[in-house]
Amino acid sequence: MKRLLGSWVFILIMLAVDFYVFQSLRVVTSSLSSKSRLTIHLFYWSFTAVALLLFITISFIGFEKLPQLVRSFVFPIVIGFFIAKIVATLFFLLDDLRRIFQWGGGKAISAMNGSASNAEGISRSVFLSWLGIGVGGGLFGTLLYGFGNKYKYRVEKVKLKFENLPSAFKGLKIIQISDIHSGSLEDKIAVEKGVRKLMEQEPDLVFFTGDLVNNVATEMDGFIDVFSNIKAPLGVFSILGNHDYGDYVKWPSKDAKEANLNRLKEIHGEMGWRLLLNENVTIEKDGDTIALIGIENWGAKGNFSRYGDLQKAYEGTTSHPFKILLSHDPSHWEAQVCKDYKDIDLMFSGHTHGMQFGVEIPGFRWSPVQYMYKHWAGVYRSSNQKLYVNRGFGFLGYPGRVGILPEITLIELA
Repeated sequence: MKRLLGSWVFILIMLAVDFYVFQSLRVVTSSLSSKSRLTIHLFYWSFTAVALLLFITISFIGFEKLPQLVRSFVFPIVIGFFIAKIVATLFFLLDDLRRIFQWGGGKAISAMNGSASNAEGISRSVFLSWLGIGVGGGLFGTLLYGFGNKYKYRVEKVKLKFENLPSAFKGLKIIQISDIHSGSLEDKIAVEKGVRKLMEQEPDLVFFTGDLVNNVATEMDGFIDVFSNIKAPLGVFSILGNHDYGDYVKWPSKDAKEANLNRLKEIHGEMGWRLLLNENVTIEKDGDTIALIGIENWGAKGNFSRYGDLQKAYEGTTSHPFKILLSHDPSHWEAQVCKDYKDIDLMFSGHTHGMQFGVEIPGFRWSPVQYMYKHWAGVYRSSNQKLYVNRGFGFLGYPGRVGILPEITLIELA
């Protein structure tokens, strides 16, 4: 019932936005021929009709029962178009506020007509309408372009220096991947290429930091053989992420949900991955040792589950001179690790995907996800402790990436 109500509220909001944007569309097409205006207006409302039909269908049968093509492409395009209209609306609101201000100053007639001095050449209203549509359309085009980036795996190479690292581990090569989200993957050949690229780095250790699936263990059925090819001399270690518990699915019973989680744990083993569940293991090399700690999902944000128990996982590691923690959600680092476990030297996380949208150029990084997560991609430092946040191997929701490519991380310890 709550989901149904939420869907209808969203539909009403979407309609309100559509009508508001349409008013500006009418302004910028007013000089066109009647046939051209009719074609553009029909296209606009046809797209809205498809969106409405889609959301009404979701309200009654649920998103997970939609055909794969609809979930992977039609739905994201509809959402992308809606986001573009929201962005365009900001410019239209600016114009409306300008006209209200002019009306308050006694210039109501000229403002409401969108008129301006002859020197302007184009009214402010028409200019802002064109600007809003241009920016919104540019964003929509960018999102469509991003569809082609979802399998363009990038190897991010980072060297991290630690004073207390045992000498045998100097030069150790660690590969980290995160957030595979196998339920979203469709191109198996492309994924196989990504795994080959990973293995070409010749890692000593491999870490996977959670979210193997979107919701259910069966999503891995066609990919177990692919990810079984990930191997390393010192082992492949993994943890669970928030999506792995099946919390976002309506299960027929508690037992069904538990069986799904147990099957997912078995899959880690079948691939040769050592799943760490609030526990630690000792990694030994040439007589030196380090502790590897792995916990279940622990998020500082209120809407994410906490299954992790770092106190339990940490027990027995104090004798090791160097400690690595695998924890899916990077908000865990500042909330608990830096405060209470200052001898954990290095933490690996994922979870954010870099929102699969942003800008990363030398000297500048930006993504909308940074307004939710302080630590969202790359290396972070606090005193002698370091955190690395992987941008994700797979994708979720939006089937693409803009500016934030799928990542294979190669960490070299020094």
